[in-house]
Amino acid sequence: MDDHTRDPGVAPPLGNPTGWNAVDDDDTSDGGGPGTDDNSGTSDSPDTGDNSGTGGARIAGGYWEHATLRRATEHGVRLFNAGAFHESHDCFEDEWYNYGAGTVESAFLHGMVQVAAGAYKRVDAGNVDGMRSLFETALEYLHGVPDDFYGVDLDEVRTTLRAALDDPTAIDGWAIPLDGARPEAYPADYEYAERIDEAH
Repeated sequence: MDDHTRDPGVAPPLGNPTGWNAVDDDDTSDGGGPGTDDNSGTSDSPDTGDNSGTGGARIAGGYWEHATLRRATEHGVRLFNAGAFHESHDCFEDEWYNYGAGTVESAFLHGMVQVAAGAYKRVDAGNVDGMRSLFETALEYLHGVPDDFYGVDLDEVRTTLRAALDDPTAIDGWAIPLDGARPEAYPADYEYAERIDEAH
């Protein structure tokens, strides 16, 4: 984990998606995972020897590999689901700058940038050809990213994008699943996007 992507205030997921490192303090029999030392199966004390790479940023039950990625994903998905495609795009794009080319995090975020931009092109600008181009690029970036990356149901995302290439109305009313739900935006999501916009 990189120091600049830590944030112990980001809540745990519902479930155990890729990106979440679950730690069961009562059962460390998985051997050598975060919270154990030298594959011995013994839990590290919170005050000493935490070699999980979190620098003490674990929360109950585990930690996010990149907590700021999860935070940006939550905001971006909820804004997308509320039809705020430009703001959703900004959430994913701002976080994308934290990762180098060739990483799965970069591919995921770049793909989600394209998803939001494509929806914006179709719904807000009426540009179906632009949507198709962006969705094709999104599919390239999202190819090979785990289906449950940071709680997003990418299998459904990819399926919907492919359907929209043939029938653009496939995205009408579509909401991206996150942790098995289809959450809509809160005022805090718009405030987050506004802070990003003001910073640029």
